[in-house]
Formats: sequence, structure tokens, C-alpha cells
Amino acid sequence: MQILKNLSLLIIILLSITSYAQSDIIDLTVISKDHTTLVTALKAAGLISTLKEDGPYTIFAPTNEAFDKLPPKQLANLLTPENKATLASIISYHIVAQSLTETELINKINVENGSFTLQTVNGQQLVATLKDNKIVITDTTGHTSLLTKTGINGRNGIIHVVDTVLTPSN
Repeated sequence: MQILKNLSLLIIILLSITSYAQSDIIDLTVISKDHTTLVTALKAAGLISTLKEDGPYTIFAPTNEAFDKLPPKQLANLLTPENKATLASIISYHIVAQSLTETELINKINVENGSFTLQTVNGQQLVATLKDNKIVITDTTGHTSLLTKTGINGRNGIIHVVDTVLTPSN
């Protein structure tokens, strides 16, 4: 009887793992309590359906705390319908149209003599560097964001959590 219970538990665990691995990056973002603001922004920007496509994508996902660092009222202003294009530009600036693991990013940084340029979906660039063995992303305005959690894998890409909202130049 104990063997049957253990086998049942193992099957449930394996099914859960399989289900998790088949989730796309949007599904994974939606279930994260640390990314509710990002999900709201993705919806307001009209990017949910795009990020449910096959990809591959790397998304540098700002936490709720990262959004809280924005100047007062800026986020509320960005979430209004008249600022949808601006919000879409900012959010798509956090997305690269390829899947890059932490190891791949570090290798590319090292191969490129300390910095690796990433082309984002909005057409602008980010620069990845290493500081104290941690990946730092610098935006076009010179602001930096630290990867605080890496390698959240979905069926269509990978999520790296960042501690600051990245800002494109326009």
C-alpha cells in the first residue's frame, strides 16, 4: 500500500513539472506575486498575445518593487489608454527576441571583452556587463538594473528578474 501511495505522489509531481515546463513566459509571469504590476503593464500595452507566441524570447522582468521606484504618478500615467504606445515601447524594451540563459549571457559578456549588446524588440539596445559576478543591464539612458533571479524557463523563452525598470531613450 505504501508503494502505491509513493508511486501516486511521484506521478503527481512529474505531471506538475511537465505542466510547468509547458507554460509560456506570460503564464509564468502571471503566477508570480512579484510581477503583478508587469502583468498589468503587459495587458495595457497589448503585449500579452505577442508573448504567448512561439518566440523564443528573453524577458528582463521588473518586479513590483522596481515599478515602485518610478517617479510618483508615472506608472499610473503610462497605464492610461492614451499612453499605450509609450508603455508598449517601454515594456518591449525589456524583451529580446532570442532565449538567453544566464550562462549564455555571461559567456557573451566575456567573449565581447566585458560587455554584450542586446537588441530589444522595440529596436533599441541594452548592454549586459558583469559586476561582482552578477549580470548588470544598462539602458540607453545610463540607468542600471541587476538580474536578481535568472533562468525561469518557459516553453517560448526565459525570464530574468530585474530590480529596476529599464528606460529607452525616447
